[in-house]
Amino acid sequence: MPAPLTSEMLEANRARSAAERAAIDASCRGPVLAFAVSAVFWLLMGSVLALIASIKLHSPYFLTGSAELTFGRVRMAHLQAVGIGWASLATVAAALWQMCRLSRAELIYPKILYLACALWNVGTLLAVFGIIFGDGQSVEWLDAPRYAPPFFIAALGIVVAWVVAVFRRRREPHVYVTQWYILGAVFWFPWMYLVTVFMIFWAPATGVVQPIVNWWFGHNTLGLWFTPVAVGTAYYLIPKIIGRPIHSYYLSIIGFWALALFYSWAGMHHLIGGPIPGWLASASTVGSMMMLIPVLAVAINHHMTMRGHFHRLRYSPALRFTVFGAIAYTAVSVQGSFEALKDFSEVAHFTHYTVAHAHLGAYGFVTMIYFGLFYYMIPRLTGREWASPLLIRVHFWCAAVGITVYFVALSIGGWWQGRMMNNPDVPFGKIVTYLLPYLFTRSVAGVLLTVGHLAFAVSFIMNLAGWGKRRSGGPTFFVEPGG
Repeated sequence: MPAPLTSEMLEANRARSAAERAAIDASCRGPVLAFAVSAVFWLLMGSVLALIASIKLHSPYFLTGSAELTFGRVRMAHLQAVGIGWASLATVAAALWQMCRLSRAELIYPKILYLACALWNVGTLLAVFGIIFGDGQSVEWLDAPRYAPPFFIAALGIVVAWVVAVFRRRREPHVYVTQWYILGAVFWFPWMYLVTVFMIFWAPATGVVQPIVNWWFGHNTLGLWFTPVAVGTAYYLIPKIIGRPIHSYYLSIIGFWALALFYSWAGMHHLIGGPIPGWLASASTVGSMMMLIPVLAVAINHHMTMRGHFHRLRYSPALRFTVFGAIAYTAVSVQGSFEALKDFSEVAHFTHYTVAHAHLGAYGFVTMIYFGLFYYMIPRLTGREWASPLLIRVHFWCAAVGITVYFVALSIGGWWQGRMMNNPDVPFGKIVTYLLPYLFTRSVAGVLLTVGHLAFAVSFIMNLAGWGKRRSGGPTFFVEPGG
């Protein structure tokens, strides 16, 4: 029987672990911060474009007289700025840092990743401004001009190679659930993106195959790119912050493999009622309903891990954002499963109800978890605490209240919009008039979200500029519960 560890031995082990984490953070600090800074920049750009588009919905004469600022162009540019810009760049930063930490491996040749970051930003710049100046493709999620995808593909190739290289060089033999999700995402998304660009733009398929491929990609961008890394991030942050292991390793296995098996079926419910084979819509509906399995597995696992520790939400901004995002994941996924049902879709389809659902997923779930990661990760990379607790509180409450108001307003307005659209006795003009208060509320929510983003960006810049309090000994001595 091994001798018990003395306090001196435990202290030495903690010091070695802290030194190892500091070396890992030092190896990936530059590239991860480059992706994070770029992500925050595109978040702000996307926020401005979103506000312009939102205001135009209830005040159509706002910023008229310019083709570049019409609703169609601004809305497409906004989607590229926040989807390909903010969310994707934050996904890459999250994948790189967490893979290094969990593999206990330093990042090799980190300067190559600066090239990937530059390529991604050039592609996003071409996508956003190409759309604004009239080169948009009018394909949902793939609005970027044809000259933008090669930059994303090249950047993705580098990122995938480096994530896999870190995993292969791991010193930690146990593969944690977060690593499963990250590896899944970096294999699934590049394959989906290449196939979709090829079949829609480079060697276009004919007829109804194009919208099928389009929605297969659009739906799975959220489900097999953002969702795996965001869920994996929650699996990383919650146990780390509260200092206890995840509740059930077996539930995490069920959650991962059920996501891998069923999510790729979904997406065709966006085309219910369209000229697609009936079996395809039915199979997609079945896949959407089966997604309740991984969602409930993840929800139970996260809740049981947090049980008895919810009081920590008062003290940890990273935990606060992460738990909000985890709850939103459960809500939006359950809602999405029922939204795939044909009877439900007859009302919700082509309405603002779907817009509310999309934003609860992309913002309430994915973005809020990434905010939590940034509040946890950035101080460990820079060695400085956040300078202003007030700015953090402003950010959280503006983001939480903003997305809640946004979701509730558009869900209620969108549902009744669908009911009225299905009633032939209701003139279309009356439906437009009915929606105006809900669309105005959407803009108010957008202002709240933008204020929160500005507070977040100011906090971020202050931290990078060295305004935060430096911890004794720098990043090496950050205490992390759970190792």
